[in-house]
Amino acid sequence: MTRFITYSGSLLVSALLMLSLLACGGTSMPAPVESARDHDEEAEHEEEGRIHLEDDQLDALGIEIDVAGEGKIGLEVELPGEVQVNGDRMAHVVPRVKGIVREVFFRLGDSVKAGDTMAVLDSGELAEWKADFLAAGERAVLAESTFEREERLWRQKVSPEKDFLDARRELAEAKIRLRTAKQKLMALGFSQVEIEALPQETGNGLTRYRVAAPFDGTVIEKHLTLGETVAADQIAFSVADLRTVWLDLQVYQKDLGAVHAGQEATVTTSHGDRAQFKIDFVQPLVGEPARTALARIIAPNPDGEWHPGCFVTARVATEQTNVRVVVPTSAVFRMEDGDNVVFVVDGHEFELRIVELGRSSGNRVEIRTGLEVGERYVFAGGFALKAELGKHAFGDGHAH
Repeated sequence: MTRFITYSGSLLVSALLMLSLLACGGTSMPAPVESARDHDEEAEHEEEGRIHLEDDQLDALGIEIDVAGEGKIGLEVELPGEVQVNGDRMAHVVPRVKGIVREVFFRLGDSVKAGDTMAVLDSGELAEWKADFLAAGERAVLAESTFEREERLWRQKVSPEKDFLDARRELAEAKIRLRTAKQKLMALGFSQVEIEALPQETGNGLTRYRVAAPFDGTVIEKHLTLGETVAADQIAFSVADLRTVWLDLQVYQKDLGAVHAGQEATVTTSHGDRAQFKIDFVQPLVGEPARTALARIIAPNPDGEWHPGCFVTARVATEQTNVRVVVPTSAVFRMEDGDNVVFVVDGHEFELRIVELGRSSGNRVEIRTGLEVGERYVFAGGFALKAELGKHAFGDGHAH
């Protein structure tokens, strides 16, 4: 009871003091201490998302400024695809004769030059064909000698015409057999020089068959093992010229009317490669089972950046349309909360402003709201400015 009274008495004393102050001419009560603190917090809140920079600071941060205005945006379709080996520059290398693998000189991924010996086979079948050619050559020489003799005797009235005609027929047949034997060897890949050198071959030379590279390229498949027997039509190697590749894109039915040869396509890979190409071919038929047509780009690949088997995405501009405000994609930042923002410039003040994005094409994007025509904005150096704003917000330095 005593504590309650004391507390009530203190309230009464306070009230009397306030009345006495009013009676002495005071017209208002003193502001509480908390109001000044609230004012400072409000001022700091107004500074959030803004930073002041002088010209020398702009140069140091590499900041570049432009004026917002209208522009053109290409309406785009997005097409999935895959990098493929250029089928026009790929070859399956087959031995063409049955044999046993004696030597292999190239491995998977090796580069080859046209005519390089990739492997050597021992082939009894080849030895028979070489022997047939050599025998046909000998018979042709003998038949020509017989013909010349019979022709001379016939003209001298020593030999009957029948012997002369028989010798001429045998020479013609011998030449046909020789030509046939030579064509068989040429079909196996033997050059004229190699064929002319056959009479000098001895021993195992008649059985040796050289598997040669068809053109400059890279070994992308290898199916030979030392000592194994291979058939004449078995694929020994696959060689591809990877200096160009196919980018095969899938065109959905709804986009068939908008995608055609000659259009520009921006192609990206999952590992960050990005380039612009023109579409070379659009297949007129829709295939099973995905009900898509094929659009193909023949892409140069001198540095091997486009790897067959990798998935790609192509954005194809189908038409151009005017929009009110267009900025480079480098001017837009995505914040942690998901908002898209740009830095708007007012004198030396830089304000981080939320914007609504519209259509995009390549490195340009439409701004629907948040940035008006004629306003100045940062289009380069924004990352440095964002970092500087972060320092300012956390008290690591003050830009004023």
